[in-house]
Amino acid sequence: MKIAIVGAGIAGMTTAYELARDGHDITVFEQRSAVAEEASFATGSLLAPLLPSAWALPGFGQPLRLWGADATLRMKGGLSVAHLAWLRRWRQTALRKKAPAMALEALARYSQTRLEAMAARHELDFEAVKGRLLLLRNEAELAAIEPALQILRDTGHAVHQITPEAARKLEPGLHSETPLAAALHIPGASAGNCRLFAHMLRQAIQGLGVTFELNATVERISSNPVAITVRGDTQARHFDAVVLCTGSAPAALMSPLGLVLPLVALHGYTVSAPLREATHAPVASVTDVAQHINITRLGQRVRVAGGAELAGPGAAHHAPTLQRLYSAVNEWFPGGVQLSAGVQIWRGARWMTPDGAPVIGASGIPGIWLNLAHGSHGWALACGSARATADLIAQRAPEVSLEGLGMRRF
Repeated sequence: MKIAIVGAGIAGMTTAYELARDGHDITVFEQRSAVAEEASFATGSLLAPLLPSAWALPGFGQPLRLWGADATLRMKGGLSVAHLAWLRRWRQTALRKKAPAMALEALARYSQTRLEAMAARHELDFEAVKGRLLLLRNEAELAAIEPALQILRDTGHAVHQITPEAARKLEPGLHSETPLAAALHIPGASAGNCRLFAHMLRQAIQGLGVTFELNATVERISSNPVAITVRGDTQARHFDAVVLCTGSAPAALMSPLGLVLPLVALHGYTVSAPLREATHAPVASVTDVAQHINITRLGQRVRVAGGAELAGPGAAHHAPTLQRLYSAVNEWFPGGVQLSAGVQIWRGARWMTPDGAPVIGASGIPGIWLNLAHGSHGWALACGSARATADLIAQRAPEVSLEGLGMRRF
């Protein structure tokens, strides 16, 4: 089949890879001048498991603080009625624990397996690290994330509660004076550099004959016949199928087709800083459960991720949110990173549904497929979502259940 993929973030790149390996003729359209330039640019780096992440599914993590200087979900001026309606649905999902947690965690684990196979096949070194510690300051924090931990156990993840002393043996750089009641060790967890992986994968994809069209903005998708219109073209380009993997305002392409999803752009922050003293920096990855902040070693850098904003267009960086990220890395790993020079600050938009899960599979319109709205979990779900999408297009049953992740739930 001749297939167009819209979007060259991590979802688009992995989907192109899987479809090309199945023998399809693939063209990837990306509005930026390079791959992985938007939501995949400087992710929080975490792969499976999902639920202990800084921004877990609604109802499966530490309660979010919506007001005050230390709010973990910040709302800024310029919000629309759609923003407020989304937030209301998000909170209802959290209270009722209706998010498809089991399916999503299973998909993340499957995705991790697929990613490791791809990396081994093409010898991709993407600064991967193994293992994660969840840092707990008190028993209340442990109780809050217990529903998430049970899902992890049910999906086969090993989770070990350990003492502060044992945690500091695994992560010697942890500051001895920072209060720590206990920690949870997830030895099978992993993390890595999403953007680096995407760029390496592009080389492998080109060997499979995939065509990339960069600086190409898709303005319209037609369904009968299946075609796309690229800005500047005088005629539509015809394909057998189109897969929407766009992380940039997907509603603009979906709405004219009659496809409506409750999506908003939730912005998150990362700070990437060079190592100052390796023995004082993290070995792998840790999560400050109360603060919803992840700190991960990526080669010769450390990435600190956290913060969440519902904001109108053009919102500036929020200094207090960034300060919390700086404070967290200094609190847990003082002296480990250099914060006075060579620091990269990133604020990215992540399109999310009210249940925090992506939309994968048939759109309901012949020839139009969806693999989008992964939110903050795009990196963790990309390889599994891509393989499942390719299987569906080939009319094969995916190896992992996608129950609760399709278009029909909305």
